[in-house]
Amino acid sequence: MEFQKNRKTEAADMGKGDSPVRRWEDLDINILVTILLYLDIFQLTSVIPQVCRAWRLACCDPLLWITLDLSVLQSNFIRLQVKPYVYVDSPSEEKLTGLLNNCLNLSRGNIQTLIFHPNLYVNDNQLTTAAERCPRLKRLVMPSWDKIKKRTMCRAIHIWNDLESLTMPSIKNPARVIEEIGRSCQKFVALKVMGPCDMLFASALASFLPNLEVLSVRCTVLSKPALAIILEKLKKLKVLNISHCAITEDSPLEPMRILTKLDKSILEKASRLDEFLTCMSDSCIMCQRTLYDKGFLRWYRYEEDLWKVDEVKSLAV
Repeated sequence: MEFQKNRKTEAADMGKGDSPVRRWEDLDINILVTILLYLDIFQLTSVIPQVCRAWRLACCDPLLWITLDLSVLQSNFIRLQVKPYVYVDSPSEEKLTGLLNNCLNLSRGNIQTLIFHPNLYVNDNQLTTAAERCPRLKRLVMPSWDKIKKRTMCRAIHIWNDLESLTMPSIKNPARVIEEIGRSCQKFVALKVMGPCDMLFASALASFLPNLEVLSVRCTVLSKPALAIILEKLKKLKVLNISHCAITEDSPLEPMRILTKLDKSILEKASRLDEFLTCMSDSCIMCQRTLYDKGFLRWYRYEEDLWKVDEVKSLAV
C-alpha cells in the first residue's frame, strides 16, 4: 500500500511539472557529443538529428566533423573501355549526393579531412559542392578521379588554400593539377600517389612542388630515372616511401628490366633523407602482388581495407 501511495505521489508531482526526471534534450551537450563520436556516419546524419532540436544542434559540433570518412561507402559501378571508364548507376550517385549534403549541412564548414573509398566514384558536381562547403580542408584522400575532369579538380584545389596532404591516383598529363597545388596550396607538404609514377609525373613534382616533404609511391611501377629526379630535384624531401615498388631500368636500347635491388647511385642520393622506406623482397606478399598486377594494384582483389595501409603513418587512413 505504501508503494502504491509513493507512485501516486510521483505521478502527481509529474503532473505539476516538478519531476526530478530530466528529459533527453536536457542532457549536457558535452556528454552528448562524446556519445555521438561513437556513432557511424549514417546514424549521425539521419537518425540523431531528428530526435529534437537540442540533439540536432549537438550533431553540428565541430568536434564531430574534423574528419568526414566516407570510406564505408562504395559506388555500384561497371568498368568501361572508353571515357569516363566507369559507369555509376543513378541510385548509387543519388545516395552519395544525399549523404554528402547531409554531412555538409551538419558540419558547417568545419571538415578538415575528407576520405573516399577507391570504389567510390565522385562526380564533378559532388566534388564542387564538397570544395565550396569544406573551405578549411587540410587533407584529401581520393584514390579515384575517373568521373572528375581536371579543370574541376583544379577549381577545387584553388579553394583549398589550407590543403597540406593529398592521396590521389596516377593520372595522365599531371602537370596542370600539380601546378595548381603548387600555386594555391602554400602549406602543401605530403603526397601519396596510388599508381605508376613515370618521368612525366616526377618532373611535374620537381617543377611545381619544390617544398614537398613527404612522398609515397608504394605498390606500383617506378622507373629508376623517375626515382632519380625525385631524389635530386625535391631538395626539401624528408620522407620517401617506395615500398613494394617494381623499380624498372628504363633504357631505349633494351627491354624493360625490373631491378632486384637499388644501386649505389640511388642509395647515395637517398642518404640525405630522414626516412627512405623500401621493400624489394621476393618473399614479401605485397611485392609479389605488385608484380602479379603489373604495377597497378587491384585493391579489390585483396583484404578490404588494405588500400588504407601506408608505411608512412601520416598517410595511412
